[in-house]
Amino acid sequence: MKTEFASRKLLSPEREQLIVDSLAGGIRTIAELSERLGVSEATVRRDLQSLEERNLVRRVHGGAEPVRQGSKGELLFNEKTSLHASEKELIAQRAMDFIHDNDAIFLDGGSTVLALARKLKERNNLTIVTNSLMAASELMETSHRLILLGGEFRARSRTLVGPLTSRILDSLAIHTAFMGTMGFTAEAGISTSDPNEAFTKEQVMRHSSRVVLLADSSKLGSPSLAGSGKVSDIDIIITDNNVLPELAAKLAKKHIEVIRTGNMPEKI
Repeated sequence: MKTEFASRKLLSPEREQLIVDSLAGGIRTIAELSERLGVSEATVRRDLQSLEERNLVRRVHGGAEPVRQGSKGELLFNEKTSLHASEKELIAQRAMDFIHDNDAIFLDGGSTVLALARKLKERNNLTIVTNSLMAASELMETSHRLILLGGEFRARSRTLVGPLTSRILDSLAIHTAFMGTMGFTAEAGISTSDPNEAFTKEQVMRHSSRVVLLADSSKLGSPSLAGSGKVSDIDIIITDNNVLPELAAKLAKKHIEVIRTGNMPEKI
């Protein structure tokens, strides 16, 4: 049977993420994974060993099964994409109001920012800096200038993170950074489950003239493990209409503009 990925040789991080995605539906055999990826069973076994060492999968006899996080843990990327999908689409559309031809922008990881990346064909001559391999994949066939940050590959968010990213960021001046997050509070700002990812987010905000947080209301009001920067690093939050009024009031006192997707667009 012809594999769906037969047109080119997959890189190791790509294979590993496809394995994780395949296991989202339950146990898969090594033979099934080998056929899907178009690689040998020995290659699949090596990838599974690497994934198990990072606690992303659990090997069983003849195959593997997913490792599920607890109720407060981080979901797999494809699982996050399916949550609050309509809200994310509206947030991404509203974010387009803050992007103009010839802008230099940053795209963070996350499913809401990915929804924004898919709309950028509506703009011309952008310079797009990103640490998201998913966003880069969406944009690689466009005419926009694309700059990828270096760093350590984080499979769960499909991003490049950690101290190595600062070497490129130190040489850049970004106009607007569009950030995603796992958690957010009016006191501490954005947070995520991985310290390296939190570090890179903080560096990005430090090198950006304007920071726009894209987050549906389920992310607002609850912190995650690793804080990133300060709440004052954020200029605008674009969210859905379910954001709590008391949270919006707190943010207004901190001079952070909260834009709900149900509001009429504003001129900027």
